[in-house]
Amino acid sequence: MKSVYELIDIEDSGIKVVNEMVAGAEHCVEILPPSKDRAEVLESLQVSTRSVLGAIAYETGGILIDNGWIRFFGSGHERLSRNLTDWDRSAHYLLVANDVVGGFFAINGGGLGADVGNIYYWSPDSIHWEGLEIGFTDFFQWSVTKRINEFYASLGKDRFQKNYSQIATDKCLSFYPFLWAKEGSIEISSVKVVSVDEMYRLKLELLTSVS
Repeated sequence: MKSVYELIDIEDSGIKVVNEMVAGAEHCVEILPPSKDRAEVLESLQVSTRSVLGAIAYETGGILIDNGWIRFFGSGHERLSRNLTDWDRSAHYLLVANDVVGGFFAINGGGLGADVGNIYYWSPDSIHWEGLEIGFTDFFQWSVTKRINEFYASLGKDRFQKNYSQIATDKCLSFYPFLWAKEGSIEISSVKVVSVDEMYRLKLELLTSVS
């Protein structure tokens, strides 16, 4: 394993790329300050700060996209308590972000498909991970554009636009009947606010039950 000192690249830090993307963002993006645990997080990830992922892990506590619609994990912050290494990686993927509607994004480490390094999305209207055919840097670049509106159109982004920013970043929406079920839909399913941890555990249980 490389030490944290070997992973920090001061001269060519990926935070410059992150800042450039955020400066050109098409909606509100908030970068949270890094936590005191950032060195431990980076060392656990074994990713250089030259990369966008490493820079977010070390230089930020997390990043809130479009008033918190998407939450990128960093080194942790009081407003985004989970960090990049808090999640169980035994399934061979790394959770990097979640969203208001109970979806999760992960980097495939070999447990989701043959395309190692690509981003997968676990949508609230599916019980299976779906490959997005892009890497992490392109995923972050995409997230700061208005293209997310089209991506989330079927998941009610317009419907929840007025109220989602009031939901704490450790919370998300839960739908019942489930959106992946024949009886469920954005229009008729009941909606409640649950913890992100609760939602993730529920999705794991559902995935296990159909495997």
